[in-house]
Amino acid sequence: MNTLMFGLGGQEIIFIALIVLLLFGGKKIPELMKGIGKGIKSFKDGVKGAEEDLGTDLDTIIK
Repeated sequence: MNTLMFGLGGQEIIFIALIVLLLFGGKKIPELMKGIGKGIKSFKDGVKGAEEDLGTDLDTIIK
């Protein structure tokens, strides 16, 4: 069995994408993706700021 991510196969991901397309419509999806991208960038900036405040790399703390 071939899974791509989170235990979902290709058919499940396509099905979820179609549901999202039907719910939000083609015009809203770029806005949603832009918002998600901004959220991820903000999260990364926050993690980077926390690393600078701690004066160490968080990866070394987690390991």
